[in-house]
Amino acid sequence: MDHFLYRDGQLYAEDVAMSDIAAAVGTPFYCYSSATLTRHYQLFKDALDPLPSLVCFAVKSNSNVAVLKLLGDLGAGMDVVSIGEYLRAKAAGVPGERIVFSGVGKTASEMRQALEGGIRQFNVESEPELELLSAVATAMGVQAPITLRVNPDVDAKTHEKIATGRKEDKFGVPISRAREIYARAAALPGIKVIGIDMHIGSQLTDLAPFEAAYTKMAELTRALRADGHSIERLDLGGGLGIPYTRSNEAPPLPTDYGAMVKRVLGDLDCEIEIEPGRLISGNAGMMVSQVIYRKEAEERAFLIIDAAMNDLVRPAMYGAHHDILPVVEAEAGVSLAPVDVVGPICESGDTFAKQRALPPLGAGDLVAFRSAGAYGAVMSSEYNSRPLIPEVLVHGDHFAVIRPRPSYDEMIARDTIPAWL
Repeated sequence: MDHFLYRDGQLYAEDVAMSDIAAAVGTPFYCYSSATLTRHYQLFKDALDPLPSLVCFAVKSNSNVAVLKLLGDLGAGMDVVSIGEYLRAKAAGVPGERIVFSGVGKTASEMRQALEGGIRQFNVESEPELELLSAVATAMGVQAPITLRVNPDVDAKTHEKIATGRKEDKFGVPISRAREIYARAAALPGIKVIGIDMHIGSQLTDLAPFEAAYTKMAELTRALRADGHSIERLDLGGGLGIPYTRSNEAPPLPTDYGAMVKRVLGDLDCEIEIEPGRLISGNAGMMVSQVIYRKEAEERAFLIIDAAMNDLVRPAMYGAHHDILPVVEAEAGVSLAPVDVVGPICESGDTFAKQRALPPLGAGDLVAFRSAGAYGAVMSSEYNSRPLIPEVLVHGDHFAVIRPRPSYDEMIARDTIPAWL
């Protein structure tokens, strides 16, 4: 459920008309609903009760500091994959003891900054990382709390580019060598082993791969405890999918996921961490754009809009689907017709939808892209020297711009011309 609904023929975000936001900030823009973010976080929190748990929002899905503060104030932890994301979480007021540092390429500098600023744990991805982290921590006179990310060799049955738990993927250490690597971790002076980490991919729409992976995690927990390790915490990763269409697509609910977690892992007396991103922020956001032209070609019609692939890259990058709605609701019984929805960039890949059935739309009309709150703004760029678009947060009947659109002068001023030119 989200809080984007038609009211009196106009699309609203909570109690604010999208057309009013468009008039105030221009198009295109991203719009997030505070009520939806809150509800989705609480669904996960409630789903794990009464297990001791921490819901760590995956910052890579939406890293706006205002969004992080909203979730952090609710009690969320943060899952970060770079020192930049770590610093964003800290800027949002999230304490270090609620920040988990993931990612395959942590540098010594990043490790040092996180240890200085406070960190809940490092999810270590490889033996070289383990050795480097120990050296950094030892030089600082501290121990780094770690879990090892274990690759369970489970196929998540998701998009090739977001599957992470197969043995051919770059993530984690092989489960077949986990006990050996944990023994090495326990022997390193700068390392404190506290648990196990696992993440098998994103946009999963079936609980079976999760259960297969977590069953292996439970077996490994018992084996490691038998080896003398203190396994206090299980980081289950994220990856639960969302419905990107309003058709029959129905991924499992957080309540179903929580029930499975309790069944498979609940008897291990471990604190549970999960790292949802998309399911919290995805359907909490929309991108709104304006039609520049309607172009009638020989074989098809095109809606050319003022948003482009640099603003929302998922369709070009993944072939992803986003439902597209007119901001002014179509009249009942109006005929729909197929149209290609495209951006202004001179690449064929700058296409959001092909032959999408939409009501009649033309120049000046506003359209909204559903499910754009995750991996939308965070993946945007200034390709074609197009300024990053604003992000807006709605709370009840008011809204605030939480990332302004830079001017062309501001964008160009970031470049410098060397003195010898």
